[in-house]
Amino acid sequence: MRAAVITDIHSNRPALEAVLAAIEDTDVEEIWCLGDVVGYGAEPDRCTEIVKERCDICLVGNHDLAVLGELDVSAFSSAAAEAVTWTQEQAQESTMEFLRPLKPVGERAEVALFHASPRDPVWEYVLSIEQATDCLELQPRRVALIGHSHVALYFAGPDTDVSGDVRGVQALDGASLDLDDGRWLINPGSVGQPRDGDPRAAWLQLDTGEWTAHYHRVEYEIDLAAQAIAEAGLPKHLGDRLYAGQ
Repeated sequence: MRAAVITDIHSNRPALEAVLAAIEDTDVEEIWCLGDVVGYGAEPDRCTEIVKERCDICLVGNHDLAVLGELDVSAFSSAAAEAVTWTQEQAQESTMEFLRPLKPVGERAEVALFHASPRDPVWEYVLSIEQATDCLELQPRRVALIGHSHVALYFAGPDTDVSGDVRGVQALDGASLDLDDGRWLINPGSVGQPRDGDPRAAWLQLDTGEWTAHYHRVEYEIDLAAQAIAEAGLPKHLGDRLYAGQ
């Protein structure tokens, strides 16, 4: 299976459309979304519609669950909580209908899929070797994909005795992985709100026949996304942060 993996779109239509345009220039057979289609940004309905049309599988993320009223927003930042409330008030029922049956875990082509982590598929931000070691031991498949942290990175360890030698690397644009051996926990980075210092939209190209993965970054019109946020009356810094990739 040749798949494009996307996650954390966060209602950023210009970023999503730019990533999908880049994907069209490849030979991928499916598109997998790891969740958080909505939240933060100003175009939840259009992003949800596009994901519904284009993705072969989609997970639910914590912001999606919050918009559905299934997750308490007390742990969210004030801006994130405000965006949840705005989305609840503005989103069409078709958006809610699409999100409602989704799950935070899944599997495709012998790859385990989680929005956040194998240990906590809704909330855990996997950013340390210690966290990754536990997750690599727990994940049901040798290769697992995660989102949620908005950071393009990966962790790898041996097939046996994972606790002995796990490494973690932040992945730059163009990074390639040979997944033929060992256990892997891979985050493609965020489409709609990167937080790894690179404001370009991120996605991952995965081949489960060759067991390879390639990281990609795509320029998009940040001005359009930031303008939509401002015009919607959402907190201005939700647009400003897009320029910094933070």
